[in-house]
Amino acid sequence: MSQPAPMITKDGRFAYEAAGDPGAIPLIFLHGIGGAARAWRRQLATFGERFHAIAWDMPGYGGSAPLASVSITALAEALQQFIEQLGATRPILVGHSIGGMIVQKWLVQFPKLARAIVLAQTSPAFGKADGDWQKSFIAARLGPLDRGETMTSLAPSLVKELVGDDPDPKGMELARECMASVPEASYRAMMLALIGFDQRSTLGNIPVPTLLLSGSKDNNAPAPMMAKTATYIPGAEYVELAGVGHLANLERPDAFDEALGRFLNSVTTKA
Repeated sequence: MSQPAPMITKDGRFAYEAAGDPGAIPLIFLHGIGGAARAWRRQLATFGERFHAIAWDMPGYGGSAPLASVSITALAEALQQFIEQLGATRPILVGHSIGGMIVQKWLVQFPKLARAIVLAQTSPAFGKADGDWQKSFIAARLGPLDRGETMTSLAPSLVKELVGDDPDPKGMELARECMASVPEASYRAMMLALIGFDQRSTLGNIPVPTLLLSGSKDNNAPAPMMAKTATYIPGAEYVELAGVGHLANLERPDAFDEALGRFLNSVTTKA
């Protein structure tokens, strides 16, 4: 697979990779806390034949400038600025993990701008800072850094904890590379940005076709939670990938692309 050359928006703020005809329907991929634009290269190659497939480096990642203050709201505003820089009209957004949270927040702020959305292995809420689960989640991820570990030293164990059964070896190599390259300051800021996120009350107002995509072995965004979330979104479609952990597009790229492709076909046929 050829590797796309990293690109930068005119304002110099956002780095991204892209494939396909710039005049085609924009299909924008948003990675998770341990990811990068290049985590979507397989999808850019697959869907660049029909769409203008785009993957950003989230602010503070890769060549994208960090935000002065990191929150899901600020990230959603940055996403809109990125979309405007690209001139992407009525995009389809695919958000993985925190990327899916950003999409949810963005959709509340700009409800009429999307053609459709995909919420991949994400949640409508993280919860309050003083919750036991939330405190243990943050401590488990930031504690090793506090004790002197680095993102490079932690990457193999962090990725191993995230995946399910028999993940694709090349995908796992890329996952480790992405995780190792995340700046520690960005990783910390994104983890803390999760605290207090809660869009459950807005799920019923999502006005566009929506696919929720889960993995049966995902401990971060458990499949039963995602299946329940789908019931609150009007007309949402829910797909669960058997044996898959939290990194579906890297663990089982064929299964991920097949599920996404079916949804995209249904959306573009109706359009």
